[in-house]
Amino acid sequence: MFFRRRATQAEYFDLPGRPRAEMLESYEALASVNRLFVFAEPFQRLLTQFLGHENCRSLSILDLGAGDGSLGELLTDWAAKTHGWAWTFTNLDISIEALQLGGPARRIAGSALALPFIDNSFDLVIGSQMTHHLVREQDVVQHLREAWRVCRRGVFLSDLHRNPVLYTLLWVLFHIRRYPKHFREDGLLSVKRGFRVNELRDLALRAGVSSPHVRLYRGSRIVLAAMKPD
Repeated sequence: MFFRRRATQAEYFDLPGRPRAEMLESYEALASVNRLFVFAEPFQRLLTQFLGHENCRSLSILDLGAGDGSLGELLTDWAAKTHGWAWTFTNLDISIEALQLGGPARRIAGSALALPFIDNSFDLVIGSQMTHHLVREQDVVQHLREAWRVCRRGVFLSDLHRNPVLYTLLWVLFHIRRYPKHFREDGLLSVKRGFRVNELRDLALRAGVSSPHVRLYRGSRIVLAAMKPD
């Protein structure tokens, strides 16, 4: 049945050695779609509920698959201006070229499967639409295991829910607005590489994540949240 299983086709976005101009074009298109879908909203709304406002005053956060660091920049400004909180981000991505597109935040080139940090290095480990870029189940498990290892308080990941409604919505959007061909193809493929709630929960349990809470959010995202025991 359509969307029953995750797609395994590689995304063009993940290919190494892409020209800088093409990467800029891709990230501009991604920023446009992210604004439409308010990609930071799960972190602004659910993350604060998850941790509690008192525990959000000062956070060191590792953003996995951060790309150009736009999520960290947005959340840092939002936390400071809205609540007076001090959130400090470290952006990690396997692509040095993507990191070079970002701002002044700390940037580390590395793999989410072997994080270059000691245990409990960050209060929080987050990721936005990063996990679906891993095709093999064992890689997803290793990624979750590593995220759990380097966090002190918890893990909070947001990714795409694999469903035909979201796929159709993006298909319509991509035909209304002018986006690069490779970006349109990758966007639709990303939905087909997304997760279902039970799938991501099972993978988190296999990774040793304690009591993972996995939920469908606004029909288009899956959110995984887990706190380390005191």
